[in-house]
Amino acid sequence: MDKPLAQEEIDALFAAARTRVRSVKEPPANARMQLFTFSRVGQINNEQMRAISLLNDNFARNLTHNLGAFLRSRFQVALASAEQLPYSEFVERVPDICYVASVRLEPLGAVCGLELDLALALPMIDLLLGGEGKAAAVRELTDIEESILASVVEVSCRELTSAWQPVGLTFNFEKRQQQTQIARLMSLTEKTLSISFEIRMPHVQGNLNLVFPAVVSNTILRRLITDWGRQNRRRSPEVLARMGERLQHIRLRGALQLPSVRVPATEVDALQPGSIVRLNLPATSPSELRIGGIPLFHAIPVRADQHRGAQITARNNPLLNRAVE
Repeated sequence: MDKPLAQEEIDALFAAARTRVRSVKEPPANARMQLFTFSRVGQINNEQMRAISLLNDNFARNLTHNLGAFLRSRFQVALASAEQLPYSEFVERVPDICYVASVRLEPLGAVCGLELDLALALPMIDLLLGGEGKAAAVRELTDIEESILASVVEVSCRELTSAWQPVGLTFNFEKRQQQTQIARLMSLTEKTLSISFEIRMPHVQGNLNLVFPAVVSNTILRRLITDWGRQNRRRSPEVLARMGERLQHIRLRGALQLPSVRVPATEVDALQPGSIVRLNLPATSPSELRIGGIPLFHAIPVRADQHRGAQITARNNPLLNRAVE
């Protein structure tokens, strides 16, 4: 038969249960907690964004000079923004009447998108046909105009290849993508890198947009950050002087030994205390002074006060000879 609980016992059980729940929910006083957003996984950090900006600033500067000379008109390109967003969001930003081209990235075998405002495309075509490049109403391009504009895209791809040379990418213009084909360039859920450039011409201005697939962000950016950090790392003279001073106190393992020779196994097997081993070396052969296991000098053993020493007679390392010369 179950024993009925008194009110004091029931209150004690509830108090113990509340204490256990509180101990589970409340973290330790010294615990460090921060919010975690799963949507930010793989997000480009500030260091990567600085490297991307540096890379595309070079592209904007080169395109300003070379495409301006190609169009024979005043032409200015500037990096406007670089952000990471789903490809579906990029597709939503594309206007109904647009020019979007697919560009193949080698050796990755991936495809990126290039979007050029038609407000810019029509004046460019007019300049290439001998006109003044004035603004015109946005409309769909004819087949001839599309072929002429392809030369502008090819120049842009050539400058992209030159700017992205540090990461080993080649940009090859494929073809213009129709409005119904843009959404099929990449997966709509893929997290892409979108880079926008502002272009100014004498009578019009607009944007050139590039969208890169995730494979670029995940593989090429790692190499880009490594190279960019190595090239742009600078240390103050005070830091270099302090490093040099500390390096002078490093102890290196040194040894004075004869050059290596081959000894027959039968002779090694017959060795006994007091045996003499013929090393097949002349008596005048100098020893080698090895630092860190590397033979640097020829030397002979000498006595220095109460210690043994090595008197250096010549250098023994060709690399050291060239470094000294």
